[in-house]
Amino acid sequence: MIIKKASFITSAAGAKDMIVSELPQVAVVGKSNVGKSSFINYLANDGKLARTSKEPGRTRLINYFLFNEDFILTDLPGYGFARVSREEKKKWAATIEDYLDNEDNLRLVCFLVDIRHDPTEDDKIMYNYLFKRAVPFIIVATKSDKIAKSKVKNQLRHLASVLKVGMDNILPVSSQNKTGKEEVLEKIEKIVFHVAEE
Repeated sequence: MIIKKASFITSAAGAKDMIVSELPQVAVVGKSNVGKSSFINYLANDGKLARTSKEPGRTRLINYFLFNEDFILTDLPGYGFARVSREEKKKWAATIEDYLDNEDNLRLVCFLVDIRHDPTEDDKIMYNYLFKRAVPFIIVATKSDKIAKSKVKNQLRHLASVLKVGMDNILPVSSQNKTGKEEVLEKIEKIVFHVAEE
């Protein structure tokens, strides 16, 4: 799959604002500083599509993007940001749950984890939530440029053992080094549009 066009649609603060569309949706979830905006911009071939910030925790809404006029990519609020109130964290968690529980056209979740670190408690909660809900998801290990190439495989093996998945289920990605995008788009194409991998 090649992304030829991507554009911002709208933002939603909660269930009442969620858009209604017949198009399939692919959601992006992950902790606040995992690099969701950079990942989305990399997939879209557009460095300015999703707003990136050095300050984690900026995505507080559900942001919708139209890709190729074929599917909607949904950026969910980041979780686990320490410097916000407990009430604010609860609100973000409720927004994420509202979306994951109620969006009938959700076809796939890209679950982002930082390749350099063990999954946090929040990551494990999200993983178990997706697993129990039987939502199709892929695990994307971001920031693979931040570790030596020779260590990537070992780190993927370690993450796979912590999350109890096969190593092939974790895709390393670097928006900096421009690696891993084709593999992610291949998975989206296969799962969302039922296109067989060659």
